[in-house]
Amino acid sequence: MNQKAARQRPDIVAAIRGGDNSLGMEGEADLATATLEQALFWRTIYTEILAMEETVLERIQQLMADQSPQARQEVALTNVPVVVAQAERFRSRLGFWESACRRIAAGTVAARGAPVLP
Repeated sequence: MNQKAARQRPDIVAAIRGGDNSLGMEGEADLATATLEQALFWRTIYTEILAMEETVLERIQQLMADQSPQARQEVALTNVPVVVAQAERFRSRLGFWESACRRIAAGTVAARGAPVLP
C-alpha cells in the first residue's frame, strides 16, 4: 500500500503507529531533554492509556467467550492483535518515561550534592 493510500485509511495508519514503540504522541517531550515535570506528565499519560488498553483487551476477551467459534477466531485474528500491539507500544513508552523519571531525579539529587542511590 502506498503512503497516499495509508493516509486515506486511518485504520491502517493506526495499526502501523500502534506497532511502533519508537513513535511518541503528538506534542510528546523529547526523552533526552525532558524536565522532571515533563517526564512525570508523560509517565502519567502512558499509565492512563495503558490501563485503558488493558481494560479494552479484558472486555474483548469477555465478549469473545460468548461468540461462536468462527466469530471468536476472526476477532482473535484481527481485533486482538491490534489492541495487544497498542498496549505493548504504550507499555514500552511508559517504560521509557519511568526510566527518564529515575534518571532525571537522580541527576537532580546529584546536582544538589546529596548522595545518589544506585
